[in-house]
Amino acid sequence: MADEIARRLVHLSGATVPISHLLAPVLVTWRFVQGFLAVALVLVVVLEYIRLSVGLDWAIYDRLTREYEHDNPAGYALYIVGISAVAFAVGLGGLKTDIAVPAMLMLAIGDPISGLLGSTDASSVKQLWVLLVMFGVCTLLAAPFVPPAAAVLGGVAATFADGVKPTIAGYVVDDNFSIPVFGAVAMWAGVVVVPL
Repeated sequence: MADEIARRLVHLSGATVPISHLLAPVLVTWRFVQGFLAVALVLVVVLEYIRLSVGLDWAIYDRLTREYEHDNPAGYALYIVGISAVAFAVGLGGLKTDIAVPAMLMLAIGDPISGLLGSTDASSVKQLWVLLVMFGVCTLLAAPFVPPAAAVLGGVAATFADGVKPTIAGYVVDDNFSIPVFGAVAMWAGVVVVPL
């Protein structure tokens, strides 16, 4: 249980990136956020390459990675890849920071809440009530930023990503990647396609 709480605290720490931008947009510009994430992305790609190909055996990996991550990219790396994809997509096709920020928060805040309420292994589907909590949290996180329809669509997409972890070619598609990406795409569709 201590390792699970530690994983969730690491998740929550990721909220500092979008929240810093919200609190001090003049100092922490979106370009700064993108630069920070670019550096983090390079770092995690290097660390994961070494861990998976050479065998980097740090104790922190034993504590913070799950069994299915031992031979697959670890959740922390997919977390950085997912929020980076959202951050770098800002400006493309009308995607704005008003969509990217809640998508990041869905992962940083919604996922650890859902995880603590209903921890599962890679193949299990979460209980319905846990998914409803995830939907509620993610929709509420999006509501201050996007119209109601977009907030609901983002909540649905993030909940779907949280509840389903498909395996493609032997690799688990971790929700650390899919939550922010699916959430952002759904909110973008809600803003562009169904603006209310």
